Amino acid sequence: MLDNQKEVQRYEVFKRDFHFEDFGNYVLIGIRRAGKSFLIYQRIQQLLTEGVGWDSMLYINFEDERLDGLQVSELNLIIEAHLEMYGKRPILFLDEIQNIEGWEKFARRLADEKYKVYITGSNAKMLSSDIQTTLGGRYITINVYPYSFPEFLEVHHTAYDELSLLGTESRAAVMNRFIDYFHNGGFPEGALLAAKRNYLTSVYQKIYLGDIAARNAITNTFGLKIMIKKLAESIKQPISFNRIANIVSTTGSKLSTTSAIKYVEYAESAWLLQRINNIAAKLAEKESNSKYYFTDNGILNLFLIDGNTSLLENLVAISLIRQFGKEDAVFFYNKGIEVDFYIPEKEWAIQVSYSIKDLETRERETDALIKLSKVLPCKRFLVITFDEESVLQMDNHSRIEVIPVWKWLLMLR
Repeated sequence: MLDNQKEVQRYEVFKRDFHFEDFGNYVLIGIRRAGKSFLIYQRIQQLLTEGVGWDSMLYINFEDERLDGLQVSELNLIIEAHLEMYGKRPILFLDEIQNIEGWEKFARRLADEKYKVYITGSNAKMLSSDIQTTLGGRYITINVYPYSFPEFLEVHHTAYDELSLLGTESRAAVMNRFIDYFHNGGFPEGALLAAKRNYLTSVYQKIYLGDIAARNAITNTFGLKIMIKKLAESIKQPISFNRIANIVSTTGSKLSTTSAIKYVEYAESAWLLQRINNIAAKLAEKESNSKYYFTDNGILNLFLIDGNTSLLENLVAISLIRQFGKEDAVFFYNKGIEVDFYIPEKEWAIQVSYSIKDLETRERETDALIKLSKVLPCKRFLVITFDEESVLQMDNHSRIEVIPVWKWLLMLR
């Protein structure tokens, strides 16, 4: 505990835009290395500046090897140790607690006993219906993603306000940062590294081997590896579990449809993948023929060669999910026409196209948007490109905004 106190104070934390209420208990979840622990450090450092001392705070990281083998029945010893040291009831910061089987019952008891608690974890199973029932609404859930593009610019001290973007040098600096962000993603620890690929490979290996294969006792790791690779190559297209199984099986690694379903669920639970469903499909098809996107562009780019069109759509998808939520907030439409994204809350219809300079491409993207407005309410039409910008006025008086992805990301706040 004393080691952790020194460690937390040592970190220089980039302050992210998260607000914690004093009366709330929080569960922070997200992909490994998204910055959940740093948000805990941010909150602790904030409390220290407000005069709350370590005698009133307790931070434990359950990935510390010195805690290997700790059982849920022993978790209360941590509180007892703090009380012996300080004689005060602490605010609890429990980092990566999903490593302790049965942790949710301990968390519920802490809330019932009116402790203030902050919990982090890398496994989306922490929010399964069973655990949500156990926690009984006692915790506020925060989904933590790698840096957004505005955060990426801020950590690099790159100005991006409207005035600075008018200057040639400032605009060039923003574009240079965007190229980096576009290809290498926004993992906080890797953001300032000059060579990021080795770091991203290391993060992926920990997710693939640890959070997915080892945690779920997968023996067919080759089949899992091929499945992830094929999903990366299938960005932009709906894909069924049956097709996933068939594609993997053609490589010589037999994979049943049942196993494909489980493997995809495991990858989602580890936050490697995010699923988007077809708003026009029936329930069974919605669940079995979805689009899958990678939570960070940097990991996706490990699998791609000349994959700019896939990276563009992936970045838009994850940014929309970050903004509007994971569950029933972001959809695609595929029934006679294809529209990349539809946001019911805002009634936005969005197409993603690297370039629409080609007339045939422009007509295909815009015609689909107009046709969608005849079956779903649409207040705003967008075509997100890599670097093209204009406003298209259609014959039916619809106004379609064509906007570069980097500018759209700065507006999406």
